[in-house]
Amino acid sequence: MTTQDVKGEDYIIQYDSETTTVNFNGELSLGGPAEYEPITNLLSEVAETNPVTMTVNLRELGFLNSSGISMLSKFVLGFRKKKGTQLIVLGSNNMPWQGKSLKNLEKLLPGLKLEIE
Repeated sequence: MTTQDVKGEDYIIQYDSETTTVNFNGELSLGGPAEYEPITNLLSEVAETNPVTMTVNLRELGFLNSSGISMLSKFVLGFRKKKGTQLIVLGSNNMPWQGKSLKNLEKLLPGLKLEIE
């Protein structure tokens, strides 16, 4: 199994190529677009492989600041150009920030499949 990781002091983001899932763990409160660039690049590289489905699993992400939400929103907006790939975002009701913030992603990409449990 091929896994790519982006690690920081309080977080780890891992890509599982077998399931085309990007798993976010920890807390993300980076300082802006430049600091989020490695994560943006990872998401973009996965999307560029044109998988049938791509999953972004945020269930273990305890916190995402406004810069991170902006990064995620821009990624989802860019996904509009993708034809033939289903984007799935997994969230958790246990993470207070996710309910409202992730529902906004559906407005940006009507075909987005959002699963919050």
